[in-house]
Amino acid sequence: MGNFNTSLGLGGSYALNPAPNPIVSDSNYIDFTATGTAGWAQQYLPELYEQEVERYGNRTIGGFLQMVGAEMPMSSDQVVWSEQNRLHLAYKHDGVTANSTVQMVINTGVVTLGSALNNSVREGSTVIVADTATGLKTLKCYVSDSGASAEPASGQTITLKAYTADDFTAIGSAGTTVNVNLFVYGSEFAKGSGKMVGQLKPEFQQYNNKPIILKDHFEISGSDTAQIGWVETTDEAGQSGYSWYLKAAGETRLRFEDYLETSMIEAVKTTSTASLNAGSVTGITGTEGLFSAIETRGNVYEDLAGLEDFDLILKNLDKQGAIEENMLYLDREQALAFDDMLAKVNAHYDSGASYGVFNNDADMALNLGFSAFRRGSYDFYKSDWKYLNDAAARGGFGDVAGVLIPAGTSTVYDQSLGKNMTRPFLHVRYRSSATDDRRLKSWVTGSIGSASYTGEDVMEVHYLSERCLVVQGANNFVMLKTVTA
Repeated sequence: MGNFNTSLGLGGSYALNPAPNPIVSDSNYIDFTATGTAGWAQQYLPELYEQEVERYGNRTIGGFLQMVGAEMPMSSDQVVWSEQNRLHLAYKHDGVTANSTVQMVINTGVVTLGSALNNSVREGSTVIVADTATGLKTLKCYVSDSGASAEPASGQTITLKAYTADDFTAIGSAGTTVNVNLFVYGSEFAKGSGKMVGQLKPEFQQYNNKPIILKDHFEISGSDTAQIGWVETTDEAGQSGYSWYLKAAGETRLRFEDYLETSMIEAVKTTSTASLNAGSVTGITGTEGLFSAIETRGNVYEDLAGLEDFDLILKNLDKQGAIEENMLYLDREQALAFDDMLAKVNAHYDSGASYGVFNNDADMALNLGFSAFRRGSYDFYKSDWKYLNDAAARGGFGDVAGVLIPAGTSTVYDQSLGKNMTRPFLHVRYRSSATDDRRLKSWVTGSIGSASYTGEDVMEVHYLSERCLVVQGANNFVMLKTVTA
């Protein structure tokens, strides 16, 4: 019997020789396996698990903004809003800069405001003066001379007269100049006296943000779309099939949808000193994200550990909007710290477990977490934030432990509509008009299916969005940070 032609790539060793018994051998069956493999036994179909193992569970990290805010269309290049300033007049000494000081000369009662402070204390006002060290030494005084013009300007020197027999030595030593805080609580005038000189006008506090354009793209050749594999893929969006490109296309969309949220959380505005402005990059302006807004206009608390730390946050909320209901979105370590903190204040706390919610029965103490609690006049609803726990997201860093976000809505003046509007404290604005909605656009080009043909044998899927985040009343937000290793 002759050999196969070697030009076929089989070689002379693949001759077919008859065998007396019906057995499988390399002399009477052709072995199509490559050299160095396990041999002919690999012809048999292995036991295949067709579906992918979801070892990371749900891999998406979005959903946060949908829970705490809303999405609203806009048709301009920027969104502008104004927020109320405080109603009452108070000055607090700032020892950081010389032009933000509030200092009083003991005995003379002369108070000097730094040049950065408004000239707003008027003659005839009644004030409370307190020491800056403790705030416990106070004295009520009458403003006998405001040293001010009819319209407020920068800086001011006023003269105070004490109402009681107590003199200014209650605040500091005689003949010294001390730092003080001052609060205007009213006014008093003698019979037949003239009007109050000067007036207080509200300052216009305006904020703005600009949308950014986000894009992504997926591409596959036309030939590969007609290729089938043996692995059945299923993604978080429910897309499934034996074509691998379906998985790639589905994950591109899921990743882009996550980017829509994480960009609104992490983005920052460029500044005149930003390094990208010094290069060839143009048209990139950035936008104010959640973390940037809180760090710039809100409150940051570092290394929150126990109830004493949390009470300091409550005292600060009292000084802000005092919004009763708030949401806490925390990473795992901070969430457990809250659980331990709350468990320890329970009278039935024992050996690391709190039995108060289980009829004080240790055998029933299975749920050791807390989802809501009330402290003082505030209600808090606690939730895990996957974005801060995912190792492939912010959870891989660990510097941000959580955020406190006020629930409900705020009333602000909308520049575009020219009237007061009630909106969630946190919401997304996306570009939209009667002809184009850029909230989340996707389109297909190429030679596949019903896509618009571009002359290339490929399928391209494009994603685009244009949006920005609006953080109103950021003074009511708190970022919890970890700075101590």
